[in-house]
Amino acid sequence: MKEEYDFSKGERGKFYNSNAKFNIPVYLEPDIAEYIKKIALKENMDIDEVVNDRLRKNIGLTQSANQKF
Repeated sequence: MKEEYDFSKGERGKFYNSNAKFNIPVYLEPDIAEYIKKIALKENMDIDEVVNDRLRKNIGLTQSANQKF
């Protein structure tokens, strides 16, 4: 690594994009990942579709349970 860098010709914000969207990395435990893979193969879906589907169903159940109280 150099002791000093010359940024005098640099352009501030050149790669900034205010509309950029980032995906949150989610790391599954090995047993959960294997279970999701099996479901994905069985249902001919991508793993991310299976995870999102299951999470949406869980959210729906949670919201309906909370509305009853």
